[in-house]
Amino acid sequence: MGERRFFIFGAGYSGKAFARANENGAPMFGTSRSPEKFEIVRQVGIEPLRFDGSLTPEISDALRQTTHLIVSVAPDEAGDPVLNAAGETIRASMPALEWIGYLSTVGVYGDHGGAWVDEATDCRPVSKRSMMRVAAEREWMELGQEIGKPVAILRLSGIYGPGRNALANMEDGTARRLVKKDQVFNRIHCDDIAGALWHLAEKNLGGIFNVTDDEPAPPQDVVAYAARLMGVEAPPEIPFETAQLSPMARSFYGENKRVANNAIKAAGFRFKFPNYRVALERMWADGNWRDGEPRSPMKRS
Repeated sequence: MGERRFFIFGAGYSGKAFARANENGAPMFGTSRSPEKFEIVRQVGIEPLRFDGSLTPEISDALRQTTHLIVSVAPDEAGDPVLNAAGETIRASMPALEWIGYLSTVGVYGDHGGAWVDEATDCRPVSKRSMMRVAAEREWMELGQEIGKPVAILRLSGIYGPGRNALANMEDGTARRLVKKDQVFNRIHCDDIAGALWHLAEKNLGGIFNVTDDEPAPPQDVVAYAARLMGVEAPPEIPFETAQLSPMARSFYGENKRVANNAIKAAGFRFKFPNYRVALERMWADGNWRDGEPRSPMKRS
């Protein structure tokens, strides 16, 4: 097998985590809509290209050499932007392609009243954005069948990691302890998204995988744990019913489920951060919870 060459449509938070875990220095291209973000993308070892919904000659050239394609771009009203722009190129002009990974969301399951769901559970999406995800997943799986290449669908829960976590929210004053009776969420650290992607890509494994931690938990417990680690008082509990929330934030609380992750474990993957406590403790100890740069865990005044 020749050298693996990666292309990431949507080199955002998860894509950059994947690039940071590129231990063998495999060549990697990635897209951004914003040229001002190119330098940040370049710093993690991704050669940045601009994608605004149409293919440039540079993107087409990179795709021709790509062995492993990762898609981290959300669908919109017009469908999946990557399939719309590059579907024919993937079918006809990617001779080296071996594997496709598509980053989706556990939102496709909809609301299950706090019950457990797994990859065999019927998708009952509630929100428009999750309905569009179900359609995009199906189209990517169909494309894979058409071209005879494995497609891995990674259904992600709430993403956190350096710069995006309860410790950072406590420090900047945005942490809130919203309490809705019996509400739980799963979470996933960005390093485990990266790890799962590398695991599936290296083995060229296709299928649907819930990439999520072991422990669905009430969101207010996560904030309280972060406060305890920092040695500060947790913010007061706010009843969900009286909380001021954006429509999108409120919609997240309209779905309640516990997401099982047996399929990715059965594929041989082991989580670095199986629950939020392990992850928050590690980030606090390493001092990289603010923005990924290790510093002393001492509080700033």
